[in-house]
Amino acid sequence: MPDNTPPENDPFADLYGRLPDPRGSARAGEAPPSRRAAREARRAETAAADGTGTPPSPRFDAARRAPEEVPPRRTADADTPGAAAPAPMASEPSAPATPEVPLRADTGRDDASARTTPASAPAQRRDGGASRETETRPAREPALVGAGAAAAGASASGNAMASGSLEQLFTGQTTTHDIGFAAPQPSRKRRRVGGWIALGVVLLLVGGIAGGGMALWNTYGERVQAFFGGDEPVEYEAGQATGETRVTIVAGDTGASVSPKMFEAGVTKAADSLYKYMVDNSVVFTFQPGVYKLQQQMTSEAALAALRLPENRLNYSVQLREGLTLAQSLDLISEQLGIARTVLDAAVADPSQYGVPASTLEGWIFPATYDFDEGVTAQQVIDTMVRRTVQSLDAAGVPESDRGRILIIASIIEREARSSDDFYKVSRVIENRLQPSNQETFGKLEMDSTVQYGAGEMASGSVSTSEEARNSDNPWNTYMYPGLPIGPIANSGDLAIDAAMHPADGPWLYFVTVNLDTGETVFTSTYSEHLAAVEQWRAWCADNPNSGC
Repeated sequence: MPDNTPPENDPFADLYGRLPDPRGSARAGEAPPSRRAAREARRAETAAADGTGTPPSPRFDAARRAPEEVPPRRTADADTPGAAAPAPMASEPSAPATPEVPLRADTGRDDASARTTPASAPAQRRDGGASRETETRPAREPALVGAGAAAAGASASGNAMASGSLEQLFTGQTTTHDIGFAAPQPSRKRRRVGGWIALGVVLLLVGGIAGGGMALWNTYGERVQAFFGGDEPVEYEAGQATGETRVTIVAGDTGASVSPKMFEAGVTKAADSLYKYMVDNSVVFTFQPGVYKLQQQMTSEAALAALRLPENRLNYSVQLREGLTLAQSLDLISEQLGIARTVLDAAVADPSQYGVPASTLEGWIFPATYDFDEGVTAQQVIDTMVRRTVQSLDAAGVPESDRGRILIIASIIEREARSSDDFYKVSRVIENRLQPSNQETFGKLEMDSTVQYGAGEMASGSVSTSEEARNSDNPWNTYMYPGLPIGPIANSGDLAIDAAMHPADGPWLYFVTVNLDTGETVFTSTYSEHLAAVEQWRAWCADNPNSGC
């Protein structure tokens, strides 16, 4: 019969040799030989019959024999006579032993001079070079000597799991070296390390989610609360009222205008608390002019109830704000104190009786809240207000001889500046433009507030002046006459008087309020910069009509 023995290095023969042979009849208590072992036995018998004496491949010879029967490689030259491998022997079960193997071929030493090491077992080349070493397995992994050892181990264990399959072999995911080997189990130490790594990843994920959630809540929490109706209430709790404050109501005030006054005085919790309460509850209320004594942190309902009580209305109190003219101040005094306006006009006709060296008391009526006793006269009211102005001038260190000049500058600052910082910058602009060198360059102070006062446009509601006002010939027209106007244009508070005495340091010669809502003001030192700021103001006015431009 023809010899059907497959080639020595046929990978499929190697694969099929690892599978159990169903035709074999194992002896009782003995595992059946593998297909490869049977094929090698037949090959040995064929070689003995035809007299060739050709031994099987060393690789298959190692697979056929038991692990302990694999002799260590000799360190002598492989061509040395008498170095032939011993005759094959039948496989017998035995504990595997790690053979000594030569060092790697890439160390630069040949097999004849290389010493042996038991550190790792060689992996044979698949191109037919069975004796040349190409890679070594790590010493920590079990040393598997050939496919025979793997097949024997699989038979002894009964149901050992293969670490590869035919599909993985054809797709390149495994090789015939791995088919039949049991998958190595990770060590207990590696499992512990993996567990700690997994725990760390989980903690990082949880921390990231928590941190992201906090960031989202900080950004959108208020909107979420408002959407679900959980926004902060605009009313104080009942019974929380404490302290004392004053609220001034003028003629024509409504719920919309009184509501922010209540908030600024600390009576209500929000600027729209009172107005919202009145709208939601359809409250109709007529506000009577006067100064009212109220508590702070009241509910809107309680505040309205307090305004109805006559005892909370201070019939002998008056409250004046900054920036009012003398005529506007006298109107409020008459309304809040019940003194006839004609009586008040007579009281201010002669400023000298109050020690004021001027033809008018414009700028000398200090803005504040005053409490008077019943029966107070008009002269006593005016005298109290003038003395309060002198007190503020003294506190700012103003010499008596310079009081008139400082009050003029302070009144311009009060009408022109928008914020506390701007008060001192506007004061510097006025001082810089009044310098003799700058007077020759500019010639005039050119303040719109003074022009409006002289033309009677203070109540126009506009920050700019009309062409008629600029052409009006009066001593307050700083576009027409150089230097300061002949007198103050409004009453000024403590901040404006202090700014007039202590202007900020800077080279500014111009300023323009470019946003009337926020009060943003641009200060410049050149005319080209000033023109750019004016264009910015005009653009804002175009985008915000009817806003006081």
